[in-house]
Amino acid sequence: MMHLQFGDVAIDRLVELEGPGYEPTFFFPDATMEGFEGEMSWLLPHFWDSAENTFLRSIQSYVVRTRHHTVLVDSCVGHGKERPSTPAWDRLESTWLDQLIAAGVQPEEIDYVLCTHLHADHIGWNTRLEGGRWVPTFPNAKYVFHKNEFRYWEEHGKDWVGSGSLDGGFEDSVLPVMVSGQLELVDNDFAIDDQFTLEPTPGHSPGHICIDVNAPGQHLILSGDVVHHPIQVAYPEWNSRFCVDPEQSRASRQNFVARHADRDTLILPAHFASPAIGRIVANGERCKYQVIDDDG
Repeated sequence: MMHLQFGDVAIDRLVELEGPGYEPTFFFPDATMEGFEGEMSWLLPHFWDSAENTFLRSIQSYVVRTRHHTVLVDSCVGHGKERPSTPAWDRLESTWLDQLIAAGVQPEEIDYVLCTHLHADHIGWNTRLEGGRWVPTFPNAKYVFHKNEFRYWEEHGKDWVGSGSLDGGFEDSVLPVMVSGQLELVDNDFAIDDQFTLEPTPGHSPGHICIDVNAPGQHLILSGDVVHHPIQVAYPEWNSRFCVDPEQSRASRQNFVARHADRDTLILPAHFASPAIGRIVANGERCKYQVIDDDG
């Protein structure tokens, strides 16, 4: 767990899973090993496992506390969810909720759950099993999803097959919050006060969003899956194999990297391995990712 403080804004990073990822060119079909090798000067030691010859990844979420609200961004895989297409997630015994409580936040204190998109590894702790049924983990929260995202998975949630499938995630992690009356479908202009706004980045999924946080003296952006791994900062043209609309995903990522490179924007990514949080900076003809541990 990592804690950051910017004035009256506190941020905790909660890590559910971390370790070596898929075979690189399987996960990134457009990638080349030569491309990875050319960026090793900064991918090591945080983002590449030399022993396994593959990239490192994480599944994590963030709790952002302001004077007025406690906001959870993404909710990882969850505990005990049946995800047979992804063995590492299937009936996972997750310690995520313990981390949340250790950070000083009780489930009842979450005011908003903002999901960057509705893939299974971003919605799992939306619900927990109670009395044989899935109920909202955060009983006092509004669960905020982009309307385009909700409507797409409502219609197509069972269409995807193979590794990374939802495997009933819409039914066990989304529909229960609709039944409870806690669901809020929003458009691009959604905001919480003047501190949380949305940055539309469709492509990886139809309604994918990044979440901008204006903290005292620091602009933060919770980037979801617009960028899965730091290599995509150098090669934003490389999609993951899980992008619903590859061309739109590529365009959103290229725009994201260009917009935030060499700016005082701190990136809080969903899948970058520890220490995860950093900035996009110029690196010759391409960009690189510089973690805050390395640049202070």
